[in-house]
Amino acid sequence: MNTPVTEVSPEAADGTPVLFDELPAGNGRRIGVALLNSQQTLNGLSLDMCRLLAERLRAWEDDRRIVAVVLRGAGDKAFCAGGDLQALYKSMQEAPATDAWANVYARSFFETEYRLDYAIHRYAKPLVCWGSGIVMGGGVGLMLGASHRVVTDTTRFAMPEVTIGLFPDVAGTWMLGRLPPGIGTFLAFTGAQLGAADCLHYGLADRACPAQGFDAFMQALQSTEWSAAATEHAAQVDRALAAQPLDVTQPGPLQRHAETIRQACHQADFLAIASAIGQWKRDPDPWLSRAALTFLAGSPGSARLSHSLLARVRHLSLADAFRAEYVAALHCCAEPDFREGIRALLIDKDKKPRWRPATLEQASSDWVRRFFVRPWPAGQAHPLADLESAAP
Repeated sequence: MNTPVTEVSPEAADGTPVLFDELPAGNGRRIGVALLNSQQTLNGLSLDMCRLLAERLRAWEDDRRIVAVVLRGAGDKAFCAGGDLQALYKSMQEAPATDAWANVYARSFFETEYRLDYAIHRYAKPLVCWGSGIVMGGGVGLMLGASHRVVTDTTRFAMPEVTIGLFPDVAGTWMLGRLPPGIGTFLAFTGAQLGAADCLHYGLADRACPAQGFDAFMQALQSTEWSAAATEHAAQVDRALAAQPLDVTQPGPLQRHAETIRQACHQADFLAIASAIGQWKRDPDPWLSRAALTFLAGSPGSARLSHSLLARVRHLSLADAFRAEYVAALHCCAEPDFREGIRALLIDKDKKPRWRPATLEQASSDWVRRFFVRPWPAGQAHPLADLESAAP
């Protein structure tokens, strides 16, 4: 049985990490709205948020009155800036060092988050992700599988995990591996930020709308006379979005530098790619030089892990990519760099991480192999073994 949801403003629901609403629409139908409600963390995705979203999305998928779902973030700054790094940091402090299976919180967090993201990829109803403002890390995971991925004039889309000692997870390696040659490697190594034009050009988004157009879009959804045929609902959502167009005719920086990036990053040799990117630190284009400087300040181990994962998951299914990333994510929680990256960025805020390995040369192909060894007891099934059996 579905319980009606009462509309609640973010101001009246302090401490509630996700707010849910069901808005009336034409022909007696309803629109499900999920609002990430943690503005102080830029709507960073916590374990509780993942659980609440997963439960509500399942309920709405089964509810015949719900014709479409809209996912957005509270405030104007961010849709979702990533995962809850503070909680992960605490768990890494408390868990035994070097034992990737001992961190029970990390096991639960990554399994729950990845299951949620996978469910969004396979969601049976139109799901609109309004990706306005910052869309990074865990926010990309939520957006990536939505049927209608919307970017706006304020979108800042990136996978900047190299700066914290992680890697582009939440199927980020699967996504990046399907971009044109060299592009995915560049984005993984540098965390370069993309706007609406580049997101649309490279298939990372489906529509561009003005950031201020959300209310008008929702009014259009509510006034739609929804078809009795569920197969028509996606097209009806398309029409509502098309009524709020954003001009993105000017190419973004990734498009402008695509050939330069291809030549530098579309090669097998890890150190050669790193050397080529490093040459751009004094490039006259501030976007390219910032990307190079971010890479040079980032974790050498993260760059190597991203390089290896991109090669491994390129031809895997989505479910297998999530399974590979899960193993690597648990190892990141046991290795020093992820903890050190969070410390330098969010805890002590000195922005002076002490990476181990300290150099790109030390982050060798032999060193990175540990991240692909399953850490759980022999004979135990992968925690995400059942993903392929989910209903399409």
